Amino acid sequence: MNIPLVITAARSRRALAAAATLLGLTATFVLGADRLPPPETVRRVDLNRYLGSWYEIAGIPNRFQKHCRANTMARYARLDDGRIEVINSCLDAQGDTDVAQGVARIVDSRSNAKLKVSFVSLFGWRPFWGDYWILDLASDYAYAVVGTPDRHYGWILSRTPALDADSRMRIDARLRAAGYDPSTFVDTPQLQH
Repeated sequence: MNIPLVITAARSRRALAAAATLLGLTATFVLGADRLPPPETVRRVDLNRYLGSWYEIAGIPNRFQKHCRANTMARYARLDDGRIEVINSCLDAQGDTDVAQGVARIVDSRSNAKLKVSFVSLFGWRPFWGDYWILDLASDYAYAVVGTPDRHYGWILSRTPALDADSRMRIDARLRAAGYDPSTFVDTPQLQH
């Protein structure tokens, strides 16, 4: 099931920015600018438990989310073809809800922890895919840490709008072990839901 591309000026700019970002990431990886080995992912993800709604608690600032001011969320649902529907939403500076629809596909079926995500569809063809690696996951699926092999992108997600201090300390320790600097993660405001 492909979601048709609806072109608006704002969506076009975001799609082009995302495409440029992915091209830049690819160039960085190909040129070998990053010397650290890729971070380890979790050993196994039960996708049925992972599906559903997640609140963004914090993330490394990026171009394709710079318009988001609060209430950033992701919703994942299984599609008939085995891929995963991805619906990201946030409030922009005007207080309007912005929604980006995409799909994810599993690239490591042994762990289900490495996925590729695409938010750009041109007549059903998806020319750009970005990495989505699950680096940490609470045993009860209460929180997750997602990143990319080059560590330029990262997000802390939670099933609730806030995380307790102990969970955040564990996540920061995991981020350091994975080669990330936790101080680069900026908290995402989650207003009344």
